[in-house]
Amino acid sequence: MDFEIVYVVWAVLLILINLAAWFATLFSLPGNWVMLISTGLFAFCYPAGGIGERGISWTLVAVLAGLAVLGEVIEFSAGAAGAAKLGCSRRGMVLAVLGTVVGSIIGVMIGVPVPLVGSILGALGGGALGAFLGAYLGEIWKGRTSDEGLAVGKAALLGRLLGTAAKLIVGAIMVVLSTTAAFF
Repeated sequence: MDFEIVYVVWAVLLILINLAAWFATLFSLPGNWVMLISTGLFAFCYPAGGIGERGISWTLVAVLAGLAVLGEVIEFSAGAAGAAKLGCSRRGMVLAVLGTVVGSIIGVMIGVPVPLVGSILGALGGGALGAFLGAYLGEIWKGRTSDEGLAVGKAALLGRLLGTAAKLIVGAIMVVLSTTAAFF
């Protein structure tokens, strides 16, 4: 088979994997890291300047690694900053993270009837609501008042939305960079 055809098939597969990984970020899954691994494997099989003069450079893989780390730092910082500023307990933080995962999954199931958009909005909304409930319950179980729990829960919800949005933006940049490098 011609090298160009095989290369294009693998490049399209890389894009599909990276898009699926980007989408997985909505569910609090490590989508940006999956993109880094898939692009790294592609660079290993098709290094820049190799056979056919097409491929992905290791410099790009290093840039994607930096972006993946940046996405995690932003997501964690945004998710914890507001709640921590209000004195959220460790229990509240852990329950907020668990609530995010469970809420995202339930949100997707609820949003499935509306193709793609429903799942995305369901995952975001469910994750944010789960973060709110987790932080709120963690603070109530800790013995804080309902008003204090509500304030911490709202901060966790807002932080979760902002953190996920930032991580999705970083992931979109990673998809664009890897796609551009694979085809141009």
